[in-house]
Amino acid sequence: MLILRPSLVVEMPVLLSARASGPPFIDSMQPTAVDMAVRRGAFEMNCPDAKGDLLSSEVIQPISFRFGYERAEYTVGVSGCGKRNSYVVICPDNGSKSCFASASREDSIQ
Repeated sequence: MLILRPSLVVEMPVLLSARASGPPFIDSMQPTAVDMAVRRGAFEMNCPDAKGDLLSSEVIQPISFRFGYERAEYTVGVSGCGKRNSYVVICPDNGSKSCFASASREDSIQ
């Protein structure tokens, strides 16, 4: 016979909502992604005063429902010193709090 504790009715929704607390992953990683693109752009353009602007963001689903992590993909425009580039930054939702900024799509636009 299955005996349920009365407190389980109250505890279960709290336990199930624990993962949903805080801002969505894509929002929480946005500052890290923009900073990563700005650092890469500042280095590639030899411009320590480079600034970044978020152009787009979306959540990319894993290849398989059994393997992999959701990823946040950001497109960041970086400009400074008369040059500008765009970078695609990928941040996996695996708890690492790290991102990867790809090479610019084109050489610096002047």
